[in-house]
Amino acid sequence: MTEQLIETTNLTKVYGTGSVAVQALRNVNLQVKRGEFVAIMGPSGSGKSTLMNILGCLDRPTSGTYVLDGEDVSHLSRNELARVRNRKIGFVFQSYNLLPRLTAVKNVMLPLLYNSHNHLSDKECYERAVAALEAVGLGDRLHHRPNELSGGQQQRVAIARALINNPSIILADEPTGNLDTQASEEIVALLHQLHDQGATIVMVTHEPGFADHAERVIHLLDGQIAAEKLNGTRKRRGKI
Repeated sequence: MTEQLIETTNLTKVYGTGSVAVQALRNVNLQVKRGEFVAIMGPSGSGKSTLMNILGCLDRPTSGTYVLDGEDVSHLSRNELARVRNRKIGFVFQSYNLLPRLTAVKNVMLPLLYNSHNHLSDKECYERAVAALEAVGLGDRLHHRPNELSGGQQQRVAIARALINNPSIILADEPTGNLDTQASEEIVALLHQLHDQGATIVMVTHEPGFADHAERVIHLLDGQIAAEKLNGTRKRRGKI
């Protein structure tokens, strides 16, 4: 098992061709160690979303390589990328992306249903989803639908869903973007807790105060890494 969970080499992404080509990423070299908490910042148009889409196996680079958990995923087909996503990546989005007709526990169960490597019974899937919701403080909201939950509670459901397949990495894209200050602080505290327990987290945020919770902050500008800042390493209590 390699120490680096994420490693990109000369990662480049170009949209369009000829005179209308836009270079969203330019030779990005990035490494993220297992168990690390990294924040990515940058102005609009800096390449944050493009980088997160590639790291999350939602898109492929135009050139360069991306090795995730020891596997070069740079040139996988869309179906192969989907399998990697489901096995190795837990997503937390700004807009939660919960299905409105499903209860919290059923939303959390969804990744298990799409995981071809999952051999759990329906009862075991349900029990794992319950445990994930209890771990994020929502054991009393199992059967509530999204419209019956606050924004902060919906984001906790999304985090529980991200954890359900025991992913190699959690990718959080502006996870506090739709939340008030108190709920935002609670979500960042929860990410801190998960990191303390051994989770690897890469978070995009526009809030410098929240970025300071990460061990390392990467600043993107014009599709390149412009600067990095180390915040120090936190002592962890154990592994998830």
